[in-house]
Amino acid sequence: MITIHCLAYSRAIRLVWLMEDLRQPYNLISYDRTADFHAPDSLAKVHTLGSSPVIEDGERVMAESVSCLRYLAWKFGDDTHRPAVGTIEYWQHEEMLDYVESSFAGVVMKALLPKLDGREPTKEALDALHQHYEYLTEKLTPNEMLFGSKTTLADIQLSYQLAFLSHTGLLDDAPRLAAYWETLQDQPGYKAAIAHAGPMVPES
Repeated sequence: MITIHCLAYSRAIRLVWLMEDLRQPYNLISYDRTADFHAPDSLAKVHTLGSSPVIEDGERVMAESVSCLRYLAWKFGDDTHRPAVGTIEYWQHEEMLDYVESSFAGVVMKALLPKLDGREPTKEALDALHQHYEYLTEKLTPNEMLFGSKTTLADIQLSYQLAFLSHTGLLDDAPRLAAYWETLQDQPGYKAAIAHAGPMVPES
């Protein structure tokens, strides 16, 4: 059985969402954050980096949320969270799946960290963020999802950044993305993940 090591308010909730969608059993080990919102030392005993998520499958131990999502989809033979292999849409999906952490996350953090600290982001940070908002808005389909009406790995991957952006008011001037985030929160797998692993962002 897959074990998911899940730090509170972390990217690991993405993996719980996928496992709930796949209706596969899993063992969830939860970790509270420290007073300064860091991961506890106990996570470093699971993986050298001490980060979350980490999954265990027998002797296999993996970190990095996108790698874990791909692994879980492969392990359970899932073909419902990606466009058909070999299509243009498949490769567009793979690009988007990598984009979230490789390109978007850093831009988000430059705007998000000041907000979380009670300060306003710089104009440069907001300009960069809105450039990515424009890019993402272009990618949304009329169904308010990235690839039609079904939840894909890319949608799940993007949810974590959207949760924090919405939490801090940074989505207020991006109505299409705000509506997309509302759509994601209405997905059954998301609701089940939140019920089992807790919310993606602190309530206050």
